[in-house]
Amino acid sequence: MTAISLDPRLNLQATRKSNQHGVVLEEIEGLIRVHKDGYVERPPMIPSVPSTLALPPGVAAKDVVIDKFANLWTRIYVPSHPGNLPMIVYFHGGGFCVGSAAWSCYHEFLAKLASQASCVIVSVNYRLAPDNRLPAAYDDGFKALMWVKQQALNECSEQKWWLSKCNLSSLFIGGDSAGANIAYHVTTHSGSCDPSILRPLSLKGTVLIQPFFGGEARTWAEKCATQPPYSALTLSNSDTYWRLSLPLGASRDHPWCNPLTKASVAKLRDLMLPSMMVCVSEFDILKDRNFELCNALSSMGIRVETTMHKGVGHAFQVLHNYQLSYSRTQELISNIKAFTIKQ
Repeated sequence: MTAISLDPRLNLQATRKSNQHGVVLEEIEGLIRVHKDGYVERPPMIPSVPSTLALPPGVAAKDVVIDKFANLWTRIYVPSHPGNLPMIVYFHGGGFCVGSAAWSCYHEFLAKLASQASCVIVSVNYRLAPDNRLPAAYDDGFKALMWVKQQALNECSEQKWWLSKCNLSSLFIGGDSAGANIAYHVTTHSGSCDPSILRPLSLKGTVLIQPFFGGEARTWAEKCATQPPYSALTLSNSDTYWRLSLPLGASRDHPWCNPLTKASVAKLRDLMLPSMMVCVSEFDILKDRNFELCNALSSMGIRVETTMHKGVGHAFQVLHNYQLSYSRTQELISNIKAFTIKQ
């Protein structure tokens, strides 16, 4: 398991190329630059890899196109374990602005999750901001969910290689960071629809790993928590991601960013929501917001399982940027497996 370097010095060639596009309006060093002429640059800090690369024994994976015009596709991981397995529709992180289902770090983590948690994983590649601001990612997420439903209804022979392994009555939606935000909003949108909308699928739970939320008022962790130099998410980067992904002119109290405004909470009370698992990291600036979400959901009678991962920060399970990353990732996978079995 190799640590992912976020050292921007590795992208000197990309920096020289970007000069022709003029002034940089927004930048997260090494990951994204947005130029005044509208050009969006995403240096290849993390490599994309093919679906067949370095899979655990007994795991098959393949990329499947959902909507070629929107570049909406999925990488599906299927373990060779006996019986019908839970299915997780999963969304990668990246502040809505960077990331891919093909990134090496997600390929490694999700292949391992499929193998060790005994589940089929449908990893969704969605449109990114600022090229496609929210709600584009939410729309893609719900479209991917409806695509899974349609494949199940059609009993499509082309997709039987993974559908035949799924327990359609044991569907989960999950993601990490911005992907967990997408998973949350896809879940709440599903909860606002007619209960039959997912049939023959049955949504049993939602897995939120370090969910990326915000707000105008700062939490203690955002203001005071000391972040190591290799942290995957600083407060400055968080603010930049929100400026690039929210509708133009929106504040961080927009309901897509802050789900705990009075208006948002009032709407939640009328929804049929499944059990939720929220995975929190000790050194994550989002820690306080994650706990606030858990408390709010629990107060509305939603069953919430909260896990705290000590000694690690944001995205430890994919970036391996902490000494305890490996053991905490194994812990995380065990917790997810237990959650899917209990529902």
